[in-house]
Amino acid sequence: MNYVLAKRLAQGVLLAACALTLAACGRDESASDASAAFTPTPEQVAHGRYLARAADCAACHTAKDGAPFAGGVKLDSPYGTFYGSNITPDKDHGIGNWSAEDFYKALHDGNARGKHLYPSMPYTSYRQLTRADTDAIYAYLMTVQPVAVANHPHDLKFPYNLRFGMALWDMVFLKDALPDASTGKSADWQRGRYLANALGHCAECHTPRNVFGQLEDAKPLSGAALGRTVAPDITPAGLASRGWTGGDLQTFFSVGIAPQGSAFGEMYPVVHLSTQYLTKDDVRALSVYLLGDTPPTPQPVTPVAADAAMLAAGRSVYLAVCAGCHGLSGEGKPHVAVAMNGNSTLRQADPHNLLVAMLDGIDTQKFAGLEDMQAMPAFSSTLSDDELAQLANYLRATWGGQAANVTAQDVKALR
Repeated sequence: MNYVLAKRLAQGVLLAACALTLAACGRDESASDASAAFTPTPEQVAHGRYLARAADCAACHTAKDGAPFAGGVKLDSPYGTFYGSNITPDKDHGIGNWSAEDFYKALHDGNARGKHLYPSMPYTSYRQLTRADTDAIYAYLMTVQPVAVANHPHDLKFPYNLRFGMALWDMVFLKDALPDASTGKSADWQRGRYLANALGHCAECHTPRNVFGQLEDAKPLSGAALGRTVAPDITPAGLASRGWTGGDLQTFFSVGIAPQGSAFGEMYPVVHLSTQYLTKDDVRALSVYLLGDTPPTPQPVTPVAADAAMLAAGRSVYLAVCAGCHGLSGEGKPHVAVAMNGNSTLRQADPHNLLVAMLDGIDTQKFAGLEDMQAMPAFSSTLSDDELAQLANYLRATWGGQAANVTAQDVKALR
């Protein structure tokens, strides 16, 4: 049977079961009394502000040039387009009428006062948060400026636009936690586990999903494709294969730039809005968890054999359009462009992110302190598919230790 047809039939069966389940049971959710006593302390509000940053709430709930937490952020996915909601204390459009209990249920169960949320709001990870931490985040959000901005409805494909199906989805797929991608017992590993799996919800982007959108238990943090860029493998083995060390990870999370490159694509707002604000202890703990208490040895770039004529063609393109910023020997330039020599993106077996960066370019990046990177131009209109394939192969074989197997068709598919 055709895979796509089988997938659609399976989805139809699931949605039909959802309809029967809801018809038989009815909706017994009721809104909580938002007037229930909740008197936060200044310390709780301050802690909630820190946790909201650690949980990267602004990335999905604060639109570019929009008011803080007023929603409207566009989230593209294979299922359609989601939009971040208004989570200011506005009583008409935000969560001003919510109680702390309502807020906890939304983060723990995906139940927003009787409305089942889509897992684009990562309650599948946030359910690991302690009640004390959800109360602290709620306390902080209740102090931000209320903004009367209506929520933008999601634009999803059929059958994903049938929200009632989420009731059974939660019954079948909602779990307390995925298996750990690393091993350890230290205090740093335990804290990093909470930061990565609960607050930082790393699995939501870095773990592949099955046919119904649930995270794959067998492949935690092994990489996944959701948006324009692919979230890479951040298991200990995956990180080590691209040369990452614990110290480099700490620099990356704190500043946004490390010897392996800078945060770009969907990782840029993670650093810009979240990880740069973590304490040094939490940054260290996060890095320890990702690599484990006994980190694997970072692997050096291994030279690969490639066709000399193809590499010469790619080098010509590099010298013409790249070397001015990235250096003749791929050494990069501070505050201008990252190094190509040993760059983590070049060391990925899948050339997807490299090709997207060359086609789309990268906006100016402002990082912590004085660190920044100039804008990288898009080459989609100035270089042909053949030229971009030659350039990609030169970069991968010369400085990434990867096969020079990118074709013009690979480039064309991503235009």
